[in-house]
Amino acid sequence: MEFITQSEREQIETRLTDLIRNRPAISQRIAEARALGDLKENGDYHAAREQQGMEEAEIRRLEHRLASVSVIDEEKAKALHGVVFVGCMVKMRDVDTDDVDLYRLVGQASSSPPLDYVEVTATSPMGEAMAKARVGDVVRVNAPRGVKKFEILEIN
Repeated sequence: MEFITQSEREQIETRLTDLIRNRPAISQRIAEARALGDLKENGDYHAAREQQGMEEAEIRRLEHRLASVSVIDEEKAKALHGVVFVGCMVKMRDVDTDDVDLYRLVGQASSSPPLDYVEVTATSPMGEAMAKARVGDVVRVNAPRGVKKFEILEIN
């Protein structure tokens, strides 16, 4: 089961609503392209059908995802002060390089990543290592280039 914040759920619902609202426009494009004649060599028709297929697949994926996620109660999670959970901002230090960065544990990465922190999905190796850790813990992340260690400095 995947855990997401309420704001992440709202983003998914907004995307789903936008795709559903776009259905009539795509149907109209298909109808206009079909009216042009020969469908074998009609690029507009094939492009509109391809877009329709991709958007319908995305609608099904988002509906399935919304049916299978759990929204965390951020107020209850904040009661676990000092423990990393979805939605937390975490300041961590790379043990090997002493670089300090700010990370946010999210259920799903956003389409436009922020510049002031790094988004880490809860299902990624780093996200799994961060989950339920506390300030002062050193987490081990199995990265493609070997094991990385990070010390948790602060949780907000």
